[in-house]
Amino acid sequence: RMALPAAGSPAETFTLNTRTGTFSHVLRSADYTATHQIYAHRSLVHLMAFSITIRRSAHTTQPITVQLQTPFAPKSQDLDLKQGPDFQGAHYVYGKTLVPEVEGGPRPTVHMLWTPVPRALTLRGEERERSWEFLTAVAESEEEVKRSYSEGLSRVAAGSLHSSHVHAWAALWRGCCVELDGPLAFRQALCGCLYYLLSTIPPQGNPGVLFHGISPGGLSNGTRGEDYWGHVFWDQDTWMFPNILLFYPEAARAILEYRIRTLEGALCNAQEQGYEGAKFPWESAATGREVCPEEVYGAQEIHVTGDVLMAFEQYYCTTQDQKLFLEDGGWKLVDAVAQYWCSRMVWSEEEQCYHIKGVMPPDEYHQRVDNSVYTNAVARRSLDFAADVARDFLIPVPEEWVDCARKVKVPFDVEKKYHPEYDGYSPGEPVKQADVVLLGFPLMHPMSSEVRRKFSCVVPPGGLQLGKGRSSLPQSMFAVGWLELKEVQRAQSQLNKCFSNITEPFKIWVENSDGSGAVNFLTGMGGFLQAVLFGYTGFR
Repeated sequence: RMALPAAGSPAETFTLNTRTGTFSHVLRSADYTATHQIYAHRSLVHLMAFSITIRRSAHTTQPITVQLQTPFAPKSQDLDLKQGPDFQGAHYVYGKTLVPEVEGGPRPTVHMLWTPVPRALTLRGEERERSWEFLTAVAESEEEVKRSYSEGLSRVAAGSLHSSHVHAWAALWRGCCVELDGPLAFRQALCGCLYYLLSTIPPQGNPGVLFHGISPGGLSNGTRGEDYWGHVFWDQDTWMFPNILLFYPEAARAILEYRIRTLEGALCNAQEQGYEGAKFPWESAATGREVCPEEVYGAQEIHVTGDVLMAFEQYYCTTQDQKLFLEDGGWKLVDAVAQYWCSRMVWSEEEQCYHIKGVMPPDEYHQRVDNSVYTNAVARRSLDFAADVARDFLIPVPEEWVDCARKVKVPFDVEKKYHPEYDGYSPGEPVKQADVVLLGFPLMHPMSSEVRRKFSCVVPPGGLQLGKGRSSLPQSMFAVGWLELKEVQRAQSQLNKCFSNITEPFKIWVENSDGSGAVNFLTGMGGFLQAVLFGYTGFR
């Protein structure tokens, strides 16, 4: 970044332009304006770029020097890096990950080229204005990284590097327009959520780009144990996917294709735990094998498998894209998930229904519980969808699917008329995040308006006790519930609570209202967007 000069005090501003995907740092004095512009190129996905422009603003002929600071060093705790020969003026390093994702698995390679950054840049006395361009290319092969860097240089020479990036963002925004009346802060929050979520999806019309899913914090960042390591959770399928599907079905398909590519790993996960079919990992990376560092989540938080299939259902209902299922592996995944849920259920002679035992619900404050209402309801929805798709494709429907879907227990207290979170739940226990409220939306589990109002929109008997450092997820789903009941003011009150999770000035969300947890928390943004896109519109 540009360093403030020791002498003089130029005005300093920082700007994020969400329409062009460009971040700018500007120093402005009586004599000059220096602008540092940085962006990850929207269509050249392996390329990042920044420029420094110094423009003389007074009739002086003195050289103007801007000092630069760069803490970057080609070192990594995760990669075995080696230095290669310079390429077209760029430094070059390459290497492999030190540890494979699974024992005996491949160690992905990383190749990186970058323009060396000097300590200072000087606008000579006879120059009025000058710009310097710096590129960084990162790819999985030497061929691809060199091709990307060369393409960047060509566009710099043609003066089209930044403009092509801006045009790509303009094309992306044309497919996504949400306009609403309301306070400026609300509209800015909405725009910010859209921008950060759009920044995660693959470029349009570029099928050669292999997409690896969306992590709750976007790119992996932070120190050990922070920001979810770039792994993919249910957050992608439940909280982000529906928003993307509404505007960009091509990008939504890429998310589903990621799950299809990792199906073999999911099949292994189920087999290792003694079940049939496919169990998707709580934390997923490249193989579909469980990569969660704590065993309890991978073993018990099995609702993620139903969350994955719910995304497939939403996509199918929205697009009627049969090719994904019949030719590109989707049906194999649907069939495997249905098999898993049937093998995971046990029959209760006492209650004459199927139980799913020993799970962790979305409310992670509780573990090894029986009949999590969300888990069981999403399992039923998985089986219903699998049967419906089979009928559409004229595939025989196993009777077991129909029987398990019809008879799986979905806990309900007839006397108090509410759904307890799991068997033995005591009203008033602390709850980590949105759980039972999700029965109303997105699960759309059948319930009366009385039940919807009594629990899903408000609180269970005894009260909902959220944990310290409130997540925004319950509030966004409560808002959807209130909007279903035409209680707009109460919905807005819930959405207003989400603003404590937004940090200024660039509207970046944090996981918890006390500032803890993941930064750039796309999950919370996804919930907020769903409250607007599905709550206010009523779209299902």
